[in-house]
Amino acid sequence: MEIRLTSGKRLSAHEGSDLYQALKGNGVYLVSSCGGKGTCGKCRVRVVEGPCETVSHGKLGQKERAEGIVLACRTFPKGDVLIEIPKESVLVVGDKIAISKSRDLFELFESFSVDVSPVVKHLCLDVPPPTIHDNISDVERLKRALDAAGIKGVRFSHGFVSSMAGALRKAGWKIILGYTEDLEAVFVGSADGYNDKYGLAVDIGTTTVVVYLVDLADGRLVDVGSTYNSQIRHGDDVITRIIHATEGGGLSELRDAVVGDINDLLNPLVERNSVERDDIESVVIAGNTTMVQLFWGLDPASIREEPYIPTANFFPRWKAGTSHVAVNSQTPVYTVPCVASYVGGDIAAGVLASRMHKRSEIALFMDIGTNGEIVVGNNEWLMTAACSAGPCFEGSGIRHGMRATEGAIESIRIDPPTWEPELGVIGDSQPLGICGSGMIDAISEMFLTGIIDQRGKLVRKVKTDRIREGEEGPEFVFYRGDRNVALTEVDIENILRAKAAIYAGVSLLLKEVGFGLEAIERVYIAGGFGNYLNVERAIILGMLPDLPKEKFVFLGNTSIAGAYLCLLSADLRREAEEIASKMTYMELSVSRRFMDEYLSALFLPHTDMTLFPTVAELMKK
Repeated sequence: MEIRLTSGKRLSAHEGSDLYQALKGNGVYLVSSCGGKGTCGKCRVRVVEGPCETVSHGKLGQKERAEGIVLACRTFPKGDVLIEIPKESVLVVGDKIAISKSRDLFELFESFSVDVSPVVKHLCLDVPPPTIHDNISDVERLKRALDAAGIKGVRFSHGFVSSMAGALRKAGWKIILGYTEDLEAVFVGSADGYNDKYGLAVDIGTTTVVVYLVDLADGRLVDVGSTYNSQIRHGDDVITRIIHATEGGGLSELRDAVVGDINDLLNPLVERNSVERDDIESVVIAGNTTMVQLFWGLDPASIREEPYIPTANFFPRWKAGTSHVAVNSQTPVYTVPCVASYVGGDIAAGVLASRMHKRSEIALFMDIGTNGEIVVGNNEWLMTAACSAGPCFEGSGIRHGMRATEGAIESIRIDPPTWEPELGVIGDSQPLGICGSGMIDAISEMFLTGIIDQRGKLVRKVKTDRIREGEEGPEFVFYRGDRNVALTEVDIENILRAKAAIYAGVSLLLKEVGFGLEAIERVYIAGGFGNYLNVERAIILGMLPDLPKEKFVFLGNTSIAGAYLCLLSADLRREAEEIASKMTYMELSVSRRFMDEYLSALFLPHTDMTLFPTVAELMKK
């Protein structure tokens, strides 16, 4: 059976597979927040000709169906077909995404007042070569030289010993030995041909993967690479991927996807900077608990089943050969420790980078991304929780939602006399959908201008034809064109649920330790989404607490910053471990009080307007 694309490409398909699977099997990936379960309605394609059986239309409207639009994951070709894939349905995986380099990264490192001490240490040794009279083995000879240097108890793995004999002789017995802080030999090199040594700091996010190439001699950031996490092909959120790994038998597939991303980023980094892979002698990985387990190939099934227990929070220092990262197979890979099932090493790394654990002021740390994690505390205590906000701010579950890529509406202003919206679109192109920052802008503007009420319902007495009855119910149209872009009442309800979960998590954590919102002296906002977040609009939405703007600090990607710090210092690795051990985790999904807080936060901005005095003042105006 053959699938032809209107672009001219021809693909083969197995009988019985749906269009989504058939396209994926040929390397053509569609947006599918649900991982091909038929619930998100994102994998739209148009059947131009050929026999197909569509078992469900999901969220597709009558107009779309009349135009031949189907959901690829619910459509089975029954012979050769010709299909058209709309631009907004194409999943762009592998394109470089814009990230901000930390300008003050090394200054941040210096602020900790610790020495540069990577995972691997170096020792110059002049090993006496064997003779007919001094004929002990190579391993014993190296041990004897180490004993003479005052270093005892070094361990030698099979991988090290298998290449050691040749390396010793090639170096003429004048060597540099690389060994870890817990005394495991890593490599033997020539003392004469010593090269600069490098390390990799890696952030494995649910949405993106970022790699820093770092000079371990001075901590200099040499180069940066980033891309979308290819696991997106199997769903937007960690739960969908856990299901794919366990029920779908896709654990190896998910692992290969993310390791492939890291290696694909590594290739241009080493080429651009003339770095030998064998000179990359340590790797640090930070990510949420699910991402880390998938990276190491560990079954994540128990993470989503009560009592929500991961396989490991503190990981052994395994080797690059085990991880499949394409550097020296003996290179140690350090994993920033996780805290619990839904609070991972990315948050421990973030707290480390924020330094909130070093200060007496009570601070709130929020990583707002595909998952919402919160930490409250100071240098004496830390309490953390994860909010099941869902990936709606990444576009999932929103009819015209999309990621912050070209064509996404990212900002909105509404003129009350005319109700006409002024749109800011990424790339100044024709709008294809709306991203997270655009959603927050849209709802806050609609609320302040009276288009929606506190419950998020459209106010019918507003006289504008932009409010209309759509196929999913009432909606407000922001853009009219070949592809209209609108927010429905169902979309608004989903966004309010997400923001309510985040706010309820913050509120409950504070109440758990006996503090009110007024006790927070600093709010650290981390994560890629935080880069685009408008604080005033997020407060109007009721996602962030109503605090003075000067209390909010945007930190960007703190996961990669924390991984960088751990790459450079043994003291900071120990500090990250202490942070992870010190955090008290609260499982919100089983808390009755959380549901009370959540229900109160489902309104704009909240049922208790005394918590949002600045918004109440805006409403009066």
